[in-house]
Amino acid sequence: MSNPYLPKWEYVPDGEPRLFGDRVYIYGSHDRVASEDFCDFKIKVWSASVDNLNNWICHGDAFHTRVDYDHVSDTADWTNNELYAPDVVEKDGKYYLYAYIVHSKGCVAVSDRPEGPFKLLSCYQVPDENEKDLQEGIFIDPGVLVDDNEVYIYCGYIHSYMAQLNPDNMTEILPGTYRRDIIPQTGPHLFFEGCSPRKVDDTYYMIYSPNPGSRLVYATGKSPLGPFEYGGIIIDNAVDYPGGNNHGSICQIKGQWYIFYHRMTNNTIMSRRACVEKIEILADGSIPQVEMTSLGFEESLSPYQETAAEIACVIKGGGFVTEKNVFERPIINLIPGSVIGYKYFDFGMDYSATGMKLFIKVNGSGQTGLIHVYLDKEDGTLLGSAEITTDSGILTVRTPNITGRHALYFVFESNRHSWIKDNFNHRELCQMVSFVFCK
Repeated sequence: MSNPYLPKWEYVPDGEPRLFGDRVYIYGSHDRVASEDFCDFKIKVWSASVDNLNNWICHGDAFHTRVDYDHVSDTADWTNNELYAPDVVEKDGKYYLYAYIVHSKGCVAVSDRPEGPFKLLSCYQVPDENEKDLQEGIFIDPGVLVDDNEVYIYCGYIHSYMAQLNPDNMTEILPGTYRRDIIPQTGPHLFFEGCSPRKVDDTYYMIYSPNPGSRLVYATGKSPLGPFEYGGIIIDNAVDYPGGNNHGSICQIKGQWYIFYHRMTNNTIMSRRACVEKIEILADGSIPQVEMTSLGFEESLSPYQETAAEIACVIKGGGFVTEKNVFERPIINLIPGSVIGYKYFDFGMDYSATGMKLFIKVNGSGQTGLIHVYLDKEDGTLLGSAEITTDSGILTVRTPNITGRHALYFVFESNRHSWIKDNFNHRELCQMVSFVFCK
């Protein structure tokens, strides 16, 4: 399944991937399409078999802070505020959910199953000696590490914090274990938010978002207490794309490492969808930066099946994905100079064809212009062009025969060349819905 890897109508940012048994679970916030606020009042859980990462199953709502049409009582009776950025760990056969509830000292919930539903245990139990330090604001975006019989919780916004939890109850912060600024705010670390701990062999990794927050970076140490040495950028969701914050982590599935992260839609930072890319952890422990792609868990996409415009991994020049309804999520605001890109398609090795046709489905905007189609990069090999008309419909581009694996770019241009051209440079030429190649 392509990026975003969950059903395209689902909005799950801040994804923490966890491997329990033979399934991968994604625990994240839940965004609302037209919301002016971050996150929802519930957490939903999705999972997939390690043998089929293109078939994600929804386990429904796992935890609530507010009554809705099919949940008649609050999960947390002291609050009905939004839930942020959960994490789940297993300890002694139980599954513990940690999340930030706005204006609360976090929350801990438990279930007999990794998908929940989770039953509230309590807020974090803070020692008296730390009451002044451990104010509510530091409990944002918890990440938890179970290392043998020791349990560590990491969290923070602007400043990073950590403490150890009592492994007997998983809610009590042990006296004398609280630490501040385990990841410095200063360069090169530049901590901002989103601590996510992982242990790989004998190395402890901290995945987090630095300032600016569109990136996920990593730091490593030989102890869960640090010190953590800055490693580098893993991914940046603002490279040639409408960027925003970022939050996620790494997970190894059947020998392959992945970085889970999110991207923005609907021209807002409050409407985010879950994405994933393959990464490498090299022998020296380093993680090379990877690009954003449209692939998800796929090796390549098929150009001969209809491709939804919304899976673009490059959107520049004003365009953005917007949800009109559960079925329609075109890229809109495509003005002269806009660029849309997709990585990567496998066209195969059929050398018998002399030419192909590309069909592009668009919604008209009452303007005219041109769509130029390029191979590999936005100024790469020109495959052909199509005229944009004022109406909705199917545009056709005749292309030469294409073989092999390639990126595909669409570049939008006004066809006005008189003095009136400047008056149309910021007007939408069309909205892009989908496309397909035919032989």
